[in-house]
Amino acid sequence: MDNQLRWLSTGLFILIVSLSVLPSVRLLLEALSQLTFSASSPLAQVLQSERTWGALKNSFYTSGLGAFIAVILGAGFSFIVTLTNVRGRGIWVFFFMLPMMIPPQVTALSWVQLFGPASPMLNTFGIAPAIGSPQPMYSANGIALLLGIQSAPLVFLTMRTQLVSLPQDLIEAAQLAKASSFQIWLDIIFPLCRSALVAGGALAFVSSLGNFGIPAMLGIPAGYIVLPTLIYQQMAGFGNQMLSQVAGLSMIIALLVLMGMLLQQWLQQRSRYALLGHSTHSIAFSLKNWRIPLEILLATILSFILVIPLLALVVSSMVPALGMPLTLNTFTLSAFEEMISRQSVTFRAFENSTWLAFFSALVLMLVSLPLGYLLMRMPLRLRSVIASLIEVPYAIPGIVLAIAFILLFAKPLPFIGISLYGTLSIIFLAYLSCFLSVCLKPVLMAMSQLDPALEEAAQLAGAKSIRRLIDIILPLTAPAFFAGGLLVFLIAINELTVSALLWSAGNETLGVLIFNLDESGDSVMASAIAVLVVVLVAGVMGLLNLCASRLPKGVIPWHD
Repeated sequence: MDNQLRWLSTGLFILIVSLSVLPSVRLLLEALSQLTFSASSPLAQVLQSERTWGALKNSFYTSGLGAFIAVILGAGFSFIVTLTNVRGRGIWVFFFMLPMMIPPQVTALSWVQLFGPASPMLNTFGIAPAIGSPQPMYSANGIALLLGIQSAPLVFLTMRTQLVSLPQDLIEAAQLAKASSFQIWLDIIFPLCRSALVAGGALAFVSSLGNFGIPAMLGIPAGYIVLPTLIYQQMAGFGNQMLSQVAGLSMIIALLVLMGMLLQQWLQQRSRYALLGHSTHSIAFSLKNWRIPLEILLATILSFILVIPLLALVVSSMVPALGMPLTLNTFTLSAFEEMISRQSVTFRAFENSTWLAFFSALVLMLVSLPLGYLLMRMPLRLRSVIASLIEVPYAIPGIVLAIAFILLFAKPLPFIGISLYGTLSIIFLAYLSCFLSVCLKPVLMAMSQLDPALEEAAQLAGAKSIRRLIDIILPLTAPAFFAGGLLVFLIAINELTVSALLWSAGNETLGVLIFNLDESGDSVMASAIAVLVVVLVAGVMGLLNLCASRLPKGVIPWHD
């Protein structure tokens, strides 16, 4: 190892410890502080509280039902789009993945605008329920439905990864033996995909367990509390033991999520089959006369889970007030005009979110290149340990990560005496910690496909590590490098869960702005901002789609 590589390793080691290890350790220390065997210790109070167990039970119900819905939707779409000759696969995949990229609070807002007596869309068609009727989305089942729709793409991706690697030769052998399509699905495809199906369900459950946006928008108005919203409400309390109690609650979620992640990884490892004779051709069962009805079914499902709720959101943003129908007389863009030209908070939120997303993406791109370079030169076992440490902040719920950063930066920094709490800097650092693995994965994937002979030749010619990194590795991995940055930008621009606890007056983000507008009853204004956010997300996804042909396979999750 030359001096340049040694200094690089030291710097990156300090970075990983600062971003990934320190927040988790600080949270654990706070949860275990003041731990005694008496009933008055903060952790004992948390465990004895009925609200904790009520929120835990609610979290299990909504996450469990949400995971079940996600498995039905994700597995069904994955089977049809991957294994049949349905037309326009890329379009189906793009629109099925869109709900995962739309912020949870926007998803919840669009469904609230779709149902209930105040729905502008239902009032437009004259089919709104009577005034005073309950809003069906403000319920446990409403939360579970949206968690299922939001998590379905995760099941889809897990299943699709397994389905594309199914051996064509095995299917052809079964067909030569006169096995029917139903027998092939039952005896070959389903057994080979069973572990991936369970792993996808576990991933959906874990994702739903840490989701804050949907339970906050739908559960808080109905008094239905889950663990993330309980932490959010506890943070509004006071007292010497408040932080320790919140840290204890956060540790409960973190432990549940980590157990789920370990189960998901174990199941995924079991689902990797090393079968010989894989064909380069993908499997495509001919649907014959069933192709058009199945395409209509896919379009109907996508209309129900995506198009109609977004249409309701657009309609809500174009009426003067909630509950009014959209007609030629009531049509107005005043909500857009008000939020864009008169409300300074809108410009500030866009500026803050853009700044945070852009610089998070830029810094993580600069870090991911040398970090990926070093990781690829490590022994496999050490690389797995470090990669797991980097993934921890992304795997645990955002609200837990936010608590960890509050604990870490609540006091002024030593030596310089400056406090980061309540500033954009603490959100920025939390984003770096959370999204490092998002940016790193495409870079690692691209580096694993490089021919080592190129770098070995440069090394023999006397080129140092930094020179080889810049002149050889960077040009060859540039597409994945930029794709990782764009993915970080796409996720960070709408982030709510982390910033919901870290923001302060003057430091609002787009996610916080939509959440606050809806909480204060300005649903029309919230809808207008949400529409702009959806347009932004769809635009960035479309840009990534255009670049897909120049990127390594698998870099963009929704593209073959």
